[in-house]
Amino acid sequence: MRVNRRTFLASCAAAGAGCCLTSTSASAASPSKRQYNLSISIEGLEKEPERLEVFAKAGGTHVWVPGFFYGHWPVPLDQVCAWRRRAMDMGLDAQMINIPLGHPGDALGSSSGDFPLTGPKHWHNGQRPDGKLYSGTSLHEPATEENVAALKEIAKCGVTRVFVDDDFRLAPSPGQIGGCFCDEHKADFLKKGGYPETAWAELVDCVNRRDLSPILRAWVEYTCDQLTGCFRAMQAASPTVEMGNMIMYFGAEKAGIRLKDYRGVPFRVGEMMFHDGDFGTVRGKVDELYSCLFHRRFTTPELAYSETTAYPSDKLSAANMAAKLAVSTIADVRNTMFMSGLTPFPMAHWDVLGPAMRHHTALHERLAGHTPKGPFKHYWGEASRYVGDDKPFSLCLATGVPFEVADALPESGWVFLSDADAKQTAAQKLPEKTNWVSRIAGPQGVRARIMEESLDNLFALKHEIADELKDVPHVVEDKPVVCAWYPTANAVLLWNLSETRERFTIRLGKTDRSVEIDALGADIVEVG
Repeated sequence: MRVNRRTFLASCAAAGAGCCLTSTSASAASPSKRQYNLSISIEGLEKEPERLEVFAKAGGTHVWVPGFFYGHWPVPLDQVCAWRRRAMDMGLDAQMINIPLGHPGDALGSSSGDFPLTGPKHWHNGQRPDGKLYSGTSLHEPATEENVAALKEIAKCGVTRVFVDDDFRLAPSPGQIGGCFCDEHKADFLKKGGYPETAWAELVDCVNRRDLSPILRAWVEYTCDQLTGCFRAMQAASPTVEMGNMIMYFGAEKAGIRLKDYRGVPFRVGEMMFHDGDFGTVRGKVDELYSCLFHRRFTTPELAYSETTAYPSDKLSAANMAAKLAVSTIADVRNTMFMSGLTPFPMAHWDVLGPAMRHHTALHERLAGHTPKGPFKHYWGEASRYVGDDKPFSLCLATGVPFEVADALPESGWVFLSDADAKQTAAQKLPEKTNWVSRIAGPQGVRARIMEESLDNLFALKHEIADELKDVPHVVEDKPVVCAWYPTANAVLLWNLSETRERFTIRLGKTDRSVEIDALGADIVEVG
């Protein structure tokens, strides 16, 4: 529901409060229109070629087809390029996705069952700290050389942009400290760092305890050097092809992804809640938003892509896939990327997605270039990035209190710390005006508290600090809702996290305004 400025001011006057929601005057970047991308397999196109037309009619603009996958051409390149040309003849931009290293398990979901899931026999497996082997997400010769050769072939087809999929990482899965612990990498690391043989046991112990010691920091940087080197070699393979990186959920240094190395290239912000079981919870939604907001620190809106993924392909409802669009709208991610592995999600989803895409395009045009602000601080620190378990204190985003993203320790406001960040900051001298909240013992002082992370506790905190919120538009009710405030746009975006239509009261000082938001829906309220 949109409430224009005149209507909102009239309601203020009617309430006798004589006030309106204030904003900070500032110019924002010129908006650019939301773009909608579809990753589609050749297998899916051959079974249902009409998918391209359905996608285009829904408002789609870009198609991405699969290329070189961890040592294989699963589909001959000339066949892939023929489908690319077909998409372009329909007016769609068409580019390519490669998976340079592969995944430790089946993350593709081929309906035919004959798609290669591991690298060729001459590629090497990775090794975990406990000695167990796994395929994919490890880097040995000749993986880089073969990926470089593949890109040179792809460039001949006229492809101008290639994404490497988020399996391009050096950790088996999110939350793990990555790197290959094989004898080859062990010897190389010890030699380059000038460490004695006995240092290896210290490193493995630090990995197991998630202790950000000097040797573990050196290992993480060593691992990042490998992955960045591979990416840069692929970049150099053909000057006509722009490389982009599909970052994994909370992807960061511990997975070998040194985020600053990917500034200035197409950058997919990592999400993970791929099916209704995960995304259908309040925590699933705000965890996804939290990861997206974290990654947006490292890329511009124009280069940012979402990971609007269903996996398995039929396990994320159309309603939840449409709800995912709110993540990009809130974080100003200009490019939505629909994905579902090799098997397309149900065609009927487009009946829901088309209207949702148009709705979010309009919302995004209103908010593009503006940044959310608020007293609750989104902070994902160094410890989370290097040794954390990817479990943020994220439910604060669901309280209806505005928030903002902090690159460094905030000087004020309420900061909700992950366990890893709480441990790291426990011995630091912290800003005295900041309120610190964590699940475990963390920063010491009168403005720090330990809190079990639950909506009930966070709603109680919201009521406790009501006086501090008087100059900030916020939601009164104890209902799960994201309230993103853009003072430079004179607007609030509400994302209803419930599966029922809900009424929310926006309060500023003594003035209340009620609005209704559809189930899982998002809408703008003009506030200035």
